[in-house]
Amino acid sequence: MLDLATLRSSPETILQSMARRGLQVPVGDLAKTDARIRRLRHEADNLRAAQRSLGKEIAGLGGEEKRQAIERAASLASRVRELNARAGELSERFYREWHTLPNLVAPTAADGFTEEDAQEVRRVGEIPRFSFDPVDHEMLGERLDIIDTKRAAKMAGSRFGYLKGKGALLEFALINWSMNHLVAAGLVPMITPVLVREMALFGTGFFPGDRQQVYEIPADELFLAATSEISLAAYHADEILNPEQLPIRYAGFSSCFRREAGTHGKDTGGIFRVHQFDKVEMFSFTRPEDSSDEHERILGLEEKLVGELEIPYRVVNVAAGDLGASAAKKYDIEAWFPSWNAYREITSCSNTTDYQARRLKIRMKAQGGNRLVHTLNGTAVAVGRVIIALLENHQQSDGSVLMPEALRPYLGFDRIDPP
Repeated sequence: MLDLATLRSSPETILQSMARRGLQVPVGDLAKTDARIRRLRHEADNLRAAQRSLGKEIAGLGGEEKRQAIERAASLASRVRELNARAGELSERFYREWHTLPNLVAPTAADGFTEEDAQEVRRVGEIPRFSFDPVDHEMLGERLDIIDTKRAAKMAGSRFGYLKGKGALLEFALINWSMNHLVAAGLVPMITPVLVREMALFGTGFFPGDRQQVYEIPADELFLAATSEISLAAYHADEILNPEQLPIRYAGFSSCFRREAGTHGKDTGGIFRVHQFDKVEMFSFTRPEDSSDEHERILGLEEKLVGELEIPYRVVNVAAGDLGASAAKKYDIEAWFPSWNAYREITSCSNTTDYQARRLKIRMKAQGGNRLVHTLNGTAVAVGRVIIALLENHQQSDGSVLMPEALRPYLGFDRIDPP
């Protein structure tokens, strides 16, 4: 949620930021409504003070004078209720719109509105050159008998998959390997709930805008989390942290669930875009002045992991109009996928500044009053997409797939061969 102080002191800042996202927001109307609400409440406070003062006088009055004073006090009380009711109605309308506004875009975020407008930061690794015709991960999964989407579709519908045999072992290896790296880097490992309350989704900025992407369990007033970012962010909700504790860094593992509404016909084959997948997620709580450096640190950890997997990739600075609601700036790491002859996203990391902390009421002690912390998140391993990148980039002419050196101690084998 944005800071109301910005609306009151610098509405043009909000207007300019929304324009960078490609949004037309009635900032002027919001500012007028906010000012009207404050005027109504100020008037109500003044009348309440007059009512209290009159109440003290009534005790010393008598006869007609007392009766008139009582009537005047009742009139003031009625007017106070009327003003507060009007302010409440306006406030409800105001916040319905205010809560939909995304975070202010960082000045260093790339300009543009679509995925194609992302600004390339760097490329790392050599794109593989095959002496044979490479195949996509779906065919590799079938040949190696490690991915089964056909039986998954029969059981659960489209956009699901089974990992089996060495495919399942590959997932466990990726999780253990990445967690070991993150723990060594000072992150606290967490296994997070996948069922969350609405407050966690609102607090992280997924609601109200992305509600259509979230699976709901109405009978229990719970939702399936789309990422462990949601549970990790809400872990310190309504808390005041000691600045000496910061930064607090977590590495959360969970299954993730997404409806993928609006993606009909897009990436329907294999396990690239599915309704359920597993992920290791990094999350940080920092001092506001440290969040830019923390963002680069998270990106560095992501690059280290992808580099050890020997996957060619590029880093992009995501365009302002393609940012999620809570992000002020986001980097994506896009791996090379031979079957697409293109780079596709496998990790992202976002600086959400104080947007989530304001909604979740996460503060730190400071001189002159408590301050909001900043929150950041980043993908360590999105298991399905990383498996795809490994299979496609490391496939061999005999149909096998070589495993990168970094994973072999966790796997107990160095390649996956056709059965």
